[in-house]
Amino acid sequence: METNSSVNSRKLMGLEKKKKIEEEWNSIYSSKHQLSRSDFPPQFIFGVATSAYQVEGGSKEGGRGPSIWDSFSHTQGKICDGSTGDMAADQFHRYREDIELIAKLGVKAYRFSISWSRIFPDGLGIKINHEGVKYYNDIIDALLERGIEPYITLYHWDLPLNLQESCGGWLDEQTVKYFAIYAETCFATFGNRVKKWITINEPLQTAVNGYCTGIHAPGRSESSSTEPFLVAHNQLLAHAEAVSIYRNKFKDEQGGEIGLVVDCEWPEPLSDNLEDKAAATRRLDFQLGWYLDPIFFGDYPESMRERLGARLPKFSQQDKELLKHSLDFIGLNHYTSRFVGHAASSFEENDFYKIQNVDIIAEWEGGDVIGEKAASSWLYIVPWGIRKVLNYIAERYGNPPVYITENGMDDEDEDTSPLHEMLDDKSRVSYFKAYLAAIHQAILDGADVRGYFAWSLLDNFEWSLGYTKRFGLIYVDFKNGLTRHMKSSAYWFMRFLKGGQVKHGKED
Repeated sequence: METNSSVNSRKLMGLEKKKKIEEEWNSIYSSKHQLSRSDFPPQFIFGVATSAYQVEGGSKEGGRGPSIWDSFSHTQGKICDGSTGDMAADQFHRYREDIELIAKLGVKAYRFSISWSRIFPDGLGIKINHEGVKYYNDIIDALLERGIEPYITLYHWDLPLNLQESCGGWLDEQTVKYFAIYAETCFATFGNRVKKWITINEPLQTAVNGYCTGIHAPGRSESSSTEPFLVAHNQLLAHAEAVSIYRNKFKDEQGGEIGLVVDCEWPEPLSDNLEDKAAATRRLDFQLGWYLDPIFFGDYPESMRERLGARLPKFSQQDKELLKHSLDFIGLNHYTSRFVGHAASSFEENDFYKIQNVDIIAEWEGGDVIGEKAASSWLYIVPWGIRKVLNYIAERYGNPPVYITENGMDDEDEDTSPLHEMLDDKSRVSYFKAYLAAIHQAILDGADVRGYFAWSLLDNFEWSLGYTKRFGLIYVDFKNGLTRHMKSSAYWFMRFLKGGQVKHGKED
């Protein structure tokens, strides 16, 4: 049990560390020349991102079957504002308008996801829905006509509901087989035009929020000590199966690449003592290592094996061979960072965070925070963290190609604010400037970063937060016909991509 003196000591260490890091950050970026598009490699890709359930709508149109998020969002009390993704931003009907907005921004890529239940309504892979195929064909063709490359995510959390109800979804290895059928269908149908594939988005969030805390679909928390690890295991196997199919059947002819998207907050050690440094490393093991270590090293991190024991599934030799180097690139979703210190706990703990022996700290009682806070309770603006994550990936995993597949911040949805105030998103502009500057520095450090996708193209259905938070460069008026309005951040992106220069809070 911590005493008042140890708490105060830890607080002081954190504040000193924060000051030291901020001084280093300011010294680097106050002296830098003005950053512009030309500072990034010519082949570096800038894009915007969305996911199907968050923007698509058309939930009962075009032959689409229900997903776990349809069921979850229609369950009373699961979404904070009582909303659903039935309509979302209605990209199902407005995709041409949205593609014109993407073209206007000047980005060269659009990352979006395919709704599995729009291709196979029951998820089983027996009867294909040709209306769904046509919808995605039309999107892909429209993007290519405007010179925009599609980056397609096969799974962004919206499992067909039938798979959850009939076999337990990701708890059952049958879902690996069904995912492989679905993935192969997409490669065969769209792969002549799609050259960048992502198997699964943020499997960590599905495992933890879907099967541990229960705040995301399918909303399970009854067996939180075991289910998250089984779900993660099956998602890894599904990823590996899909990659094997692509490489063996399609890659030679189609010439594309395939990767996995992981998410990671940067855990900055609270102090320079060995316990806090080890805690930060464990935190990385339970975020990145959980998914990347099996791919690069053949097994889960040792720190996870030690703490979880038999709860952590084992890979067969065949699994290990299938997983080995099963990606051409890593997609990294990164938004924020935390201080992390050592915390004593028992290996028998069932709490996902306590078993890591970490104390995750963002805000002190005195009010000092690791960075300015965005609208969501978890999101602090800490641009130096993304450089550290990228350098960590480069060092630990042999400097693989990385795309920043999501990065952004949210504003509150303010009903009482006039539209012009909602569109003038100065904080988001500052966020993008600072994070891009940190990414540029990581590239100078030697990290093989090949692209950046801003989250998000549109204000959208923000999962359990409904429509209370806005991440978009484009404002969507959810109360007045879903009309689109470009925010200041969208105009800033346009100017930046055309050669405009930025310098830590200033723009020319």
